[in-house]
Amino acid sequence: MDSRGINEKEISYAEGAANVKGFGGRMARRPITDARGHPLASRPGIGYPPCPMTTPGTFTITARDGNARRASLTTAHGVVQTPAFMPVGTQGTVKSLCPRDLRQIGTQILLGNTYHLYLRPGDELIARLGGLHRFMAWDGPILTDSGGFQVFSLAGLRRLTPDGVEFASHIDGSKHFFSPEKVVSIQQNLGSDIMMVLDECVPYGADFDYTKKSLALTTAWAARCREAHPPLQNGQLLFGIVQGGFFPELRAESAAQITSLGFDGHALGGVSVGEPRQEMHAIINAATPHLPDHKPRYLMGVGAPQDILAGVAAGIDMFDCVLATRNARNGTLFTSTGKVNVKKAAFRDDDSPLDPACSCYACRTFSRAYLRHLYIAKELLSYRLNTIHNLTFFLSLTQRIRDAIESGTFAALKSQIDAVYPPDAPSGE
Repeated sequence: MDSRGINEKEISYAEGAANVKGFGGRMARRPITDARGHPLASRPGIGYPPCPMTTPGTFTITARDGNARRASLTTAHGVVQTPAFMPVGTQGTVKSLCPRDLRQIGTQILLGNTYHLYLRPGDELIARLGGLHRFMAWDGPILTDSGGFQVFSLAGLRRLTPDGVEFASHIDGSKHFFSPEKVVSIQQNLGSDIMMVLDECVPYGADFDYTKKSLALTTAWAARCREAHPPLQNGQLLFGIVQGGFFPELRAESAAQITSLGFDGHALGGVSVGEPRQEMHAIINAATPHLPDHKPRYLMGVGAPQDILAGVAAGIDMFDCVLATRNARNGTLFTSTGKVNVKKAAFRDDDSPLDPACSCYACRTFSRAYLRHLYIAKELLSYRLNTIHNLTFFLSLTQRIRDAIESGTFAALKSQIDAVYPPDAPSGE
């Protein structure tokens, strides 16, 4: 054990990756199989995480600082140290990066999306090819969203029934139907480590009566998902989703119903859907205490620095958001002194690194002037370098949070970062 109470032999790859020399370094391989038993050692790889010696779903809290928790979650493909940020690989890829890039910046776990992978290339094809881990040559943990949010936000046509939701593909307009059982089956085919139940994501502004009616539907669907996936089948975990809009009493009701169904972890859904940031933080603070302390808590679709800090302060363990990668492609980069627009004319002849406090490949190697040039010229390398930087920022942020919880200095770290990324800033800033 080290001073943090962590077994050095079980230390996460995210921490070990910092010792890899050079951008092309690789860790030693060890045999491991995916959730369907397919050997991954025969695939091109970038190193394997420690094989879990405990049962998938084991969640161990190692330190607390107020409501903030430092913990580890065991999955079939490795141990995730929390609080954790999950880069979004919607279609089986984090845009512009390969798995080796992701490992070398300290990624522990990725998020994939059931809706998109079902439509293209298809979950049955992925299953025939050995599952999502093998398909995308990623040997670490994967969480798959149920696709419910995309069905309600992307699908041009949809019809909600007690049995599920009928929707039109955003690709070709073809008709499809997601039942709770279908969503579970798709994720079983994908072989993800953590699956999510089907839920209805209620839009911001929905009234109390509609939200309460939706809540009953989400609970019924969650129960059917649980029945369709017995605990730890194929080593896959299943998380329930708490809804209830921005009504604290409905959040409490939803939490009581969902947590009674025996899920491996619980998520807060239906936030970051257009509400002011203060309302988001208020509902997170109201809802989180209703989630079991001994299981992981996941805040879905939330990833701005001040929102991660607010979530951790409330007791949240896991986060995902497209903000880091989407903003990178749009030229907005997160730094230790605030957000930077790489398109700024002031960067035209600026030979300094983007962020002197950052150790990512882009900041170690290139100037602001070069990053601006790549973006203005629409070079593909711009997307890659910007994405490496932004993801490094968020992965480093969660590492700093973990360290601060262990040392009892989380409040000080939160104050420091809130000064740069204010919690009262409008949503989207």
